[in-house]
Amino acid sequence: MSKREHLLKIGVSGIRGVVGGFLTPGLACEFAQAFGTYVDKGRVVLGRDTRSSGEMLENAVTAGLLAAGCEVIQVGILPTPTIQMYVAAIGAAGGIALTASHNPPEYNALKLFNHEGLFFNNYERAELLDLYHQSDFYQATNEEMRGVQVHHDRPMALHLERVLKHIDLARIRARRFRVALDGVNGAGSLMSVHFLRDVLGCELHAISVDPTKVFPREAEPRPDTLGDLAALVRRERCEIGFGQDPDGDRLAVCDETGHVIDNDDALALVADAALERVEGDVVVNLTTSSVIDAVAQRHGRRVFRTAVGEANVVEGMQSARTAIGGEGSNGGVIFPSVHLCRDSYTGMAFLLNRLANSPGTVSERVAALPAFFRRSSKVAFEHGRLGPLMQSLEAVYPEAQINRADGLKLSFPDGWIHVRASNTEPLLRIAAEATTAARAEQLQMAVEGLLRSR
Repeated sequence: MSKREHLLKIGVSGIRGVVGGFLTPGLACEFAQAFGTYVDKGRVVLGRDTRSSGEMLENAVTAGLLAAGCEVIQVGILPTPTIQMYVAAIGAAGGIALTASHNPPEYNALKLFNHEGLFFNNYERAELLDLYHQSDFYQATNEEMRGVQVHHDRPMALHLERVLKHIDLARIRARRFRVALDGVNGAGSLMSVHFLRDVLGCELHAISVDPTKVFPREAEPRPDTLGDLAALVRRERCEIGFGQDPDGDRLAVCDETGHVIDNDDALALVADAALERVEGDVVVNLTTSSVIDAVAQRHGRRVFRTAVGEANVVEGMQSARTAIGGEGSNGGVIFPSVHLCRDSYTGMAFLLNRLANSPGTVSERVAALPAFFRRSSKVAFEHGRLGPLMQSLEAVYPEAQINRADGLKLSFPDGWIHVRASNTEPLLRIAAEATTAARAEQLQMAVEGLLRSR
């Protein structure tokens, strides 16, 4: 077993690790008891994705929460955004989603939400971790033990009702769009089929929508992992295709030719549609493409940037008058009028709404966006190497505009480089963008060359 499989990664969204390698039922139970102590014996919503370790961890987390005197509301297998919305809707003290999102199936995680259904901020997370490390958990007496309730249908209905308020449902249903879906057999499989086929009235062609089966591809929905979706679009002559990750918060989009468009362009298309309907600015992370700036400028709006991670973007959105936000680099759309979380269902709805209300195909809409060329890579790195690499990069590019909010981002008139440590894995992530492909490659190779030389 590798060193990385022994690690429990604590990041902006919660804790995660390889099940059995570090993330054990005992640890999950202890952490849940710490969480239950932190929320002072309140009601806690608990849901999960379809990983084989999910049921085991669900039982362990339930035990920990009950031990701390909490009432547990089990919602079963549901998308993470659905769980988040339900936490706030029923006035729960907090929530936990058992999912490792886009990570491989051997991983699992506890994603933690406060009473607003939002990821813990830095202060909340620090307090919880202090409590956990001190092992000073509340132990409910026999008289204080509370029960488990099961709410399966209400969360999904609540989520979809919120999305439907922002689209022209009758017009979408009248179009009978031919839509392809790859649900990766994840938490959104059944809900996505219901939403697209039964609610929106699409002629749906779906693959990998059986939550009892394993993930048939890499969990992260990217152009190189969605070959089956692309083939399905072409075979069934679909007008658009959607690919989800295992917990249903990330969205990838395929055009009518079978081309999986860049996630940054997908966010730009959704943002363009939202900015036509809602007042306010845009908040994205530092790695999101400059195409979002061009779209915002078209509507007379500003763009604010934060560190990578949903919690960071949401915190930035809370401090600004924001119409929409997200993380184009990973297919995350955040529309606060539905909820301050990444939500693939909002993304699907806005794109179909745009297609229903104005002429043009998906590929034509992408072609109308400003052209930027992007390169990205990731490499394993040892603790302590990031600082010296940053200093070297700054020395190589003294003319660059510098942003140290999350690793190092160097901006130039014709592009940028962003180098940062991953929030979820022991990796160094390198992203570059420029107005020409040659310049983007040059910037990326410069960083990789510095890494090899150190």
